[in-house]
Amino acid sequence: MEHTPYGYEIREGRAVVNEEQAGKIIEMCENYLSGMSLINAASSIGLTMSHCGVKRMMFNKRYLGDDFYPAILSEEMVNRLDAERKRREKALGRDNRGVKDIPKGTVYSKFCIPRIPMRYQDPVEQAEFAYSLIRNEVSK
Repeated sequence: MEHTPYGYEIREGRAVVNEEQAGKIIEMCENYLSGMSLINAASSIGLTMSHCGVKRMMFNKRYLGDDFYPAILSEEMVNRLDAERKRREKALGRDNRGVKDIPKGTVYSKFCIPRIPMRYQDPVEQAEFAYSLIRNEVSK
């Protein structure tokens, strides 16, 4: 079973909003929209989290509400958060991740490795054995 997201608690088998935590989530989102970084927005409400943890929390679809979880964030707030995230990604040049076309004539390698049996108790020897199984296919 998954854990209960921050901002909710389970009472009598139903998810209910924890008003104190929900207020902090809304405040964190407003701080992000006002220009704070994700980490600073979280620390301003007393949460110590990584960048990706804060981002995952802010864009948790459960905060919009569903059959089990009541809504904490409005759809308008989530749309504003997403627009701000995209604006910042573009400003920092991070809006094209995963869109890397390999130019024609470029040489690239394809690595393959079979399932690795345990042959050695020593982790260094086992790692050397595993690396020896890697096959490299260079394509043009």
